[in-house]
Amino acid sequence: MSEKEEKQNIDTDYSTSRTTYLDLMDKGTSAMDMMMQVAEQSEHPRAYEVLSGMMKNIADITDKLMDLNKKQKDIKATALPVPTGNQEGGVTNNNIFVGTTEELQRMLQNTDAPDEKDITPDDENEKET
Repeated sequence: MSEKEEKQNIDTDYSTSRTTYLDLMDKGTSAMDMMMQVAEQSEHPRAYEVLSGMMKNIADITDKLMDLNKKQKDIKATALPVPTGNQEGGVTNNNIFVGTTEELQRMLQNTDAPDEKDITPDDENEKET
């Protein structure tokens, strides 16, 4: 199976699953509304138990719909090629610099000439005569 066919199958399966979950939620909500009326009219404990089960089932379907969306996102994320450090826009980790601290500072500051400063104290600069 080619990559294109596999992608189409994943998209078709996602679409079908999503449509099925949404349809189940819609029908379950309608049935729950009718069951609520039956429970109110009969005031029978079993009717309320069935209503409670229907509510739980609809809540489970909504969770499954969210899981389906997360799985679809994960599948698409793994299907995309991961850029390497050599590609444009890629990330390079664990670089190492070989050189002196001074060279590293110059590189980070983008300067070519080193700053020359006399850091010796003034009394050592004068020669004793």
